[in-house]
This record gives sequence, structure tokens and C-alpha cells, in this order.
Amino acid sequence: MLQLREYQIKISAQAAEVLEHKKIVYLAMAVRTGKTITALNTAKLFGAKKVLFLTKKKAISSIQWDYDNFGFTFDLTVINDESLHLVTDIYDLIIHDEHHRFGAFPKPNKVAQLFKKRYSKLPMIFLSGTPTPESHSQWFNQFWVSDYSPFKQYTNFYKWAVDYVDVKEKRLGYAVIKDYSQAKEQLIRRMTQHYIITFTQAQAGFTTSVNEMILECEMQPITNLIINKLKKNLVVKNTDGQVILGDTGVKLQQKHLQIASGTCKFEDGSSKIIDNSKALFIKEKFSDHKIAIFYKFKEELNMLKEVFKDKLTTDLEDFNNSDKWIALQFLSGREGVSLKMADYIVAINIDFSATTYFQFRDRMTTMDRKENTLFWVFSKDTKDLKSIERVVYQSVLNKKDFTISIYKKTFENNLHILK
Repeated sequence: MLQLREYQIKISAQAAEVLEHKKIVYLAMAVRTGKTITALNTAKLFGAKKVLFLTKKKAISSIQWDYDNFGFTFDLTVINDESLHLVTDIYDLIIHDEHHRFGAFPKPNKVAQLFKKRYSKLPMIFLSGTPTPESHSQWFNQFWVSDYSPFKQYTNFYKWAVDYVDVKEKRLGYAVIKDYSQAKEQLIRRMTQHYIITFTQAQAGFTTSVNEMILECEMQPITNLIINKLKKNLVVKNTDGQVILGDTGVKLQQKHLQIASGTCKFEDGSSKIIDNSKALFIKEKFSDHKIAIFYKFKEELNMLKEVFKDKLTTDLEDFNNSDKWIALQFLSGREGVSLKMADYIVAINIDFSATTYFQFRDRMTTMDRKENTLFWVFSKDTKDLKSIERVVYQSVLNKKDFTISIYKKTFENNLHILK
């Protein structure tokens, strides 16, 4: 039977005490410090008999493994958030992994609403290494799901914002909207500090460094030709009559990034591989290593499968127990997945989200690894087209999402006419 680390034992004892008095405890523990096992031990110390653990689909097997190998005896059900509506059993404790996903504002997302409707009166353990990745306004709806919220006197975000947010106005296209992102951090902290336990990798004794390297891949001329034509005309039609449309800023931004890595999606919903240069580049560059490849668009996975064939898997267990490479999409692979068996992480594209960037870059981190290397495969600049991936990278590296306004400032042409 495996044993907890000393700091995990201490944190779970503290968390159980907070849970006893507050009915909520938020474990804001950094990636790879053991949030899952600490939460499970907290449940044990709390005296829970029947626990529901909600997480990402790809993390279910690793949570079940922790439960089985650390000798817990309470009844545990592990499901992904999207399956919450299927649950019918009664529980005495809820654990929610990557709880920052309930932080959408001003309105809570649908899963958060269902979560609150079913379990608001139960004790809860929240887990996240990044509780408020974009704004401290994300705190409200994360606590709102519980009847024991420190903000329970506020029935919704808008009423809470009157006291806790410096509301601004901003222009979005032709409209003027309210900006609720400037929350009053110190005031919020005073209200939430007794519910939250933070723990960093440094406190855990990690000395791991993450080295990032950008590799430039020369794309086929057709790729840049399509991008430039789309930027100029906002529409491209192929010989089969299929249409790529960039008639809004958001659509053009998405299409530009997708095409730059070799795939495109048409208006009829179909997708196509137009340039497999990046996949061939990775195959040649990393043939002697075990790697995890991150992609953004679904058609990129098809491109990888086409090039790597049986060498590639999308199953974490298969990856850990074979010499295969694994392909993961940024949104599903950034949270709750350990890639400690990988020699390197290789990104074939990049996501617009700064949150995604900081979470996925630490996927290989463990206390036993002293150094991790992450490779970004970006399209090479040409004389008439700058690499969009590199521009996105500079934005998220500075903790800023790559927004449509940044895109418009960087890539001009007809963008001034777009909403």
C-alpha cells in the first residue's frame, strides 16, 4: 500500500478541520503536488462514507488508481462533469476537481447550475491549481454552488459585483458593454481566506525547471496562399465548391490559426488536411524519443494519425505501458493528466488561452524530474506572412489571452471592417 507524503498528511488534516467548520474547503494546490490524494485523505479524516468525485474524463482512471492503491475504504464514485445529470445516488461529500471551471461570470455555466441544484447543502472539497486564472471575479460562482458560501447573502453575481467589483464599460464592436473583470482582490481575500489552503511546488520541494524551445517548420506554399487570400477577401472557395469563411473577426482568427498548422474547416462542417508538414517534421525530429503531442483542432488529430499510424494513441494507459506516442487536445489534456512517462511534450499548435498555456506546460512535472523540455512547432515566417502561432505564444507567455483585438492589431488587411 502506498503512503502519503508528509505535507499531504498535514494539509488533509487541516482541510478536514476547515470542512468540519465551514462545510467548504478549497485546496489550491499546484500541479503535481497531489491534490487528488490529499482530497481523498481529507474525505477519510472527515468521516465520509459515500463520496462523489467529479473530474475531467481523462483523469478518471488516475483518480481511481489513487483510491485503489492508497487503501481507502469509503465508497467512491468518479465521473466527469458532463455525466452529472446521470447520477442518481445519494452522497455525503462532494469533491470537484479543476473547480475553476465553475468560475464563469457573470452567469454560471449549466453544469454549475445543476451542481448547485443537487448538492448545495452537502460538504464540498474544491480542487484547482489555478482558482482564478483570468480574473478574481471568478471566485463568486465557484462558491455560489454551495449554501455555505462566504458570499451566501448575494443571490447572484450582479448583486455581488456591486460590492466586490469595480465595474467598467468597454466597447465591443459597435456596442458598449459592462466589464466585470476588475474585482476587488483584497476585499475578496478577506472573505475567502479561511476556506482556502494554498500550496506551491516550491513548498513541496520541487526543483523542476521547464525549458521551452520553438522549432520552425516550413509550410507548403499553398498554406500561406490560402491564409493571405482569406485575410484579403474574407472568403476562399476550393475547386469542389467548398467555402472557408472569415466574415467575422473571431472566425477569421480561428481559421487563420487552423490553416497555419495545415488543416481547415469548411462552412458545410467538413474538414480537410491541406498540409501535413508539421506532422512529418515531428516524425523526423523526434523519432528516437517518447513524446506527448498536443493539438488544438480535431482535424489535426486525423493528420497525426495519418502520418504516425499505429505509433500513436489517445489513451493514457496505452501510452504509459507501451512505446507509443500520445496525442491530446489542449482542452482535455491540460488538466488532471500526468505525462511523466514522456521524454518531451511537443505542441503542434497553440491555444488562445493563457490558462491553457500555464497548465499544460507543467504536465510532465514530478518531484523526481529535475528538468522538462517543451517544444513548440510553429509555422515559419515568410516575407509576406508572420507566424500567428508565435504571436499567440508571446501573448499567453505574458499571461494575456490572445483576443480578437490583439489579432486585429497584428494582422491588418481588411480586418478593420470586421465586427
